[in-house]
Amino acid sequence: VFIAQSRASGSHRDVEDEELTRIFVMIPKTYTEEDLREKFKMYGDIEYCSIIKNKTTGESKGLGYVRYLKPSQAARAIEECDRSYRAILAEPKNKSTESFEHDYYSNNMRPELRGNALPFCMQPEFCSFEKAETRIQEPVSKRLSVVSRLPFIQEQLFALFDLVPGLEYCDVQRDPHTNSGYAVIQYSTAASAIYAKYKLHGFEYPPGNRLTVIFLEDGNDSSE
Repeated sequence: VFIAQSRASGSHRDVEDEELTRIFVMIPKTYTEEDLREKFKMYGDIEYCSIIKNKTTGESKGLGYVRYLKPSQAARAIEECDRSYRAILAEPKNKSTESFEHDYYSNNMRPELRGNALPFCMQPEFCSFEKAETRIQEPVSKRLSVVSRLPFIQEQLFALFDLVPGLEYCDVQRDPHTNSGYAVIQYSTAASAIYAKYKLHGFEYPPGNRLTVIFLEDGNDSSE
């Protein structure tokens, strides 16, 4: 109970609903909600799909949400879907759609030569995208570094990161000269590591002590 959620979170179900089961995707403006469901149903049980539309014209903005019944299904969709969807975790509903759209475009888009971009037009439905757009991806891995001002207890830190499925090992390392904590965490997939970093970077454990969580090189090709 002590490690299950941060102060800012509501019930566990609220956290799971808002932050672990909903993904945000870029789609062709011709897509209907049924098209969106059809493309993403292979990754798990979908609770609902929705498309963001212009409030004035009613036209699609080329963005949508897919909400799954389980966090593991949302993780699989992010990891396995075509990169042209630019799938990410959706912000909780208490953040305005307009603000989230702005952050999404700012963090995921940049002008680039078409020759270096993903071949959207190999699939006709993606030809409506701007040709100067491509994906920027933060270098990620399956391994995380966790740093704290206070020393870690192996069992407690393992239990904290084991809340995210796929934990392979938790290695707490001690520095005899300082009282700080340092640990290396590894998951079975990059998607699980992304979730763990997203959820636990800045998490107060114990209360008043914020964790710093960053990706570590794991020897794999991060572009994968």
